[in-house]
Amino acid sequence: MAGRLQLALAAMRKHAVVLGLTFLGLAGFAMFAGWAVFAGSHIGGGWGTLGPVWPYVVGGAVVVAALAGVLMWLAFYSANHGYDEPYDPDKPER
Repeated sequence: MAGRLQLALAAMRKHAVVLGLTFLGLAGFAMFAGWAVFAGSHIGGGWGTLGPVWPYVVGGAVVVAALAGVLMWLAFYSANHGYDEPYDPDKPER
């Protein structure tokens, strides 16, 4: 019983470390993003000069999302249709 309790506590500590590091990373990124927005508003013409760039940013995000979706679909398709099974030369053909 004590062994299970120690394993459970070790697993909880591991999860706490992972969650803590994830939170710190996201907080650091949020602070950087906030600083970038603040600093970017004072450079050149501010955010008004970025208007012509947004269609390219959105288009790039859509293309990347579509490519990721297609590649994930291909991975799941091959896994679900048996293409990822190891080759066995001794197995009789169907």
